[in-house]
Amino acid sequence: MASVLGKVVSRAISTTRVASGQAAVSGHQDGWKLWRKLTFLVALPGVALCMLNVYLGLDDVEAHSAPPFVPYEYMRIRNKRFPWGDGQKSLFHNSHVNALPSGYEHTEEHH
Repeated sequence: MASVLGKVVSRAISTTRVASGQAAVSGHQDGWKLWRKLTFLVALPGVALCMLNVYLGLDDVEAHSAPPFVPYEYMRIRNKRFPWGDGQKSLFHNSHVNALPSGYEHTEEHH
């Protein structure tokens, strides 16, 4: 009885594999054409519109100004000094964007 059941199960699995393989080959031969059309007609114009939106919405003052400094007690905690420089600035410190625990280094605008 077990050998008959094993043969039935193995035969069902083998026919399922062939049928699914044939369906995959015959049904999706031109799938790359669909993706090429979607790329050129949807994705690239979408990226271009997003770039235009950002470019037109960005003014010069907003692009070069730092956010206001708020001395939150849980930010910019220095338990140990950094091993370079004065010990307060991170490795990739930018004085116009990154604040120190006491505030920004430059208060006037540099363009």
